[in-house]
Amino acid sequence: MSVSVSQPDRANERAIVAELAAAPAATAGELERRAWIDRDTSWLEFNRRVLHEALDDRTPLLERAKFLAIFASNLDEFFQKRMAMIRPSAGDTSLAAEERRDLLLRIRGMIVSMLAEQAACYTDVIRPQLAAQGIHLLGWSDLTAAQREEASSVFDAEISPVLTPLSLDGAHPFPFVSNLSTSWAFQLLDPASGESVLVRVKVPRELPQWLRVRAGSGPAERVFVGLDQVIAANAEKLFPGMQVATANLFRVCRDAEVELGEEEGVSKRVLVEREVQQRRFEPVVRLEVQPNADLQMTSELAEQFELTRDDVYEMPALLDYTTLFEIADLEIEALRDPPWTPLPPTGLEAAEHDIFSAIRAGDILLHQPYDSFYAGVERFIREAADDPQTVSIKMTVYRVGDDTPFVQSLIRAAEAGKQVACVIELNARFDEARNLHWSRELEKVGAHVMFGVTGLKTHSKAALVVRKEDGGVRCYAHVATGNYHTRTARLYEDVGLLTAKPAVTRDVVNLFHFLTGRSQTPSFPTLLVAPMQMRARFVELIEGEIANHELGRPARIICKMNQLEDREICLLLARASQAGVPVDLIVRGLCCLAPGVAGLTENIRIRSIVGRFLEHSRIFHFAAGSGDPLEGEFLIGSADWMHRNLSERVEAAVPIFEPRLRARLWEILEVCLADHRNAWELQTDGSYVQLRPDPADQGPARDGTHATMMRLARARHGV
Repeated sequence: MSVSVSQPDRANERAIVAELAAAPAATAGELERRAWIDRDTSWLEFNRRVLHEALDDRTPLLERAKFLAIFASNLDEFFQKRMAMIRPSAGDTSLAAEERRDLLLRIRGMIVSMLAEQAACYTDVIRPQLAAQGIHLLGWSDLTAAQREEASSVFDAEISPVLTPLSLDGAHPFPFVSNLSTSWAFQLLDPASGESVLVRVKVPRELPQWLRVRAGSGPAERVFVGLDQVIAANAEKLFPGMQVATANLFRVCRDAEVELGEEEGVSKRVLVEREVQQRRFEPVVRLEVQPNADLQMTSELAEQFELTRDDVYEMPALLDYTTLFEIADLEIEALRDPPWTPLPPTGLEAAEHDIFSAIRAGDILLHQPYDSFYAGVERFIREAADDPQTVSIKMTVYRVGDDTPFVQSLIRAAEAGKQVACVIELNARFDEARNLHWSRELEKVGAHVMFGVTGLKTHSKAALVVRKEDGGVRCYAHVATGNYHTRTARLYEDVGLLTAKPAVTRDVVNLFHFLTGRSQTPSFPTLLVAPMQMRARFVELIEGEIANHELGRPARIICKMNQLEDREICLLLARASQAGVPVDLIVRGLCCLAPGVAGLTENIRIRSIVGRFLEHSRIFHFAAGSGDPLEGEFLIGSADWMHRNLSERVEAAVPIFEPRLRARLWEILEVCLADHRNAWELQTDGSYVQLRPDPADQGPARDGTHATMMRLARARHGV
């Protein structure tokens, strides 16, 4: 897999590694004190970079609106996943609890400042610029009389029947408020008795959140008013004989971290169904209110949800920016990114030839969204399902989405009498209900459905096709970094390998045996599989670079991933830096390792790529003693360098053997490292600085990673 090393050299290498281990080097304590970045503040810094895409005037206008929505959606997820875990128990006075309270204050400060930036961007930039393009996002007071009449008619016919006003008085308990729901709290006054009552009206998510009104607008104009505004303006129709004294809009976010312990005799499916049901009733962790909200009303809501003042966020403009996804979806090409149509993967251009002969001719690298997901991964499973020579199809499923062609192909294969085995991860957060549904659909047609290994999430992305060929059987495998999800494949950048090499397919066979059966000591000579030997193998590869540097051989580490948090790996990277090994890391999201710390991480450079596509691939390169990067080690896989990935999940990474495929991976890494358009550099203090191209820059430095990769894909196909 890399350059050959003689036995004496290997002995010398081992001696150097042992000597380095005994020599003074970075310790866990030193790493913690000098070069460790808190994971939660690092994640918020990632979301700041997302917000900047909306602030950046180089981003097309509707895409800027979309990034405002993505920022808000990401923030929702942060509160759902992390806040309950960070918050200490009431009355806990320990040092750890005080440190967590300090962290919560830092987090709130970061969030409030970003919310102010978001509101200013929407109010001062996005709305006016959309209006200049004929797209008007208006409040009720901005509408003409004719437009109000039209909106009120829609309210009477289509909105009012969906609403369910709920009184809050002695005869009516406080109603259940669902996660991420927006509601009006109306204080009603009875003119006859002078009595007041509080009523809650939920803004229905089943309806469009922006109502288009056509009265008085020209053919090129689009006038929208928020659904919440229409409800408030017509509220008195819901309460005949009552007066609306005050109206306050609020939104809640609930904790989503629910994990029930295993119970003897209770199936995993039943446990997950219980978790999904219980999640609806988890504690509220955030209350959002409109500006100048009634203080008494806000206080009563906070008390009802058992929140402190610091859990309440006043939203300066929109209450729920995720509604802007509807606006961002407007089909106005001039205000969007230039359209991109993925191209057939190299090696699969000839659709008339079967995919299996193409794979036998040589390994195929797939790079979404530049390569067509339909013509690559989907085709692999689709042709296997319809192929009379196929004996068996096996897949792991983490997230597949709705109306997935993969499950439809597996169903078709099972109905045709083929053996189908699907390992579905039921605990894929926020996809549990969908995965439960698909597991039942597969079981209906006789497919073997398993839920992985007890105590471990199955996060690996792998598929296996077994065919009868030449009087025997041949295995074909797909190992990748991304999910089998057609929608995200158009938005997420990922890589995958299609191969018939026995060294790889034997390990994929063993991986599925491990996932579907029972094994204490599974063997994987080629694949890196967590939690068995992936961590140990990565440790060996990093230590190998240290040894190569000490021996005077070329040494370098370049890795691309989503997140970096594992302390053991970070400590080893620091030691590699101390030894003089250059380390380049492309970490799109949270990163807990600070680069550039003198005497510790000064040889480590870390950058993040944020732009049109979400960087999701995990690519690992180690020079392995060679000056030619194509002779080094290349791996791709499903795991980030996080403790949960390396120790608590089933993950798989595959080495890339063929030079032409290594050249493609090297091209990806080089483009990312040359980018001055979509790249941000991590600083020692945990902040990021956006790179800017110089006037003389060309290629990826000027155009960025995504535009460059699209250009290279077109060049490969001569278009």
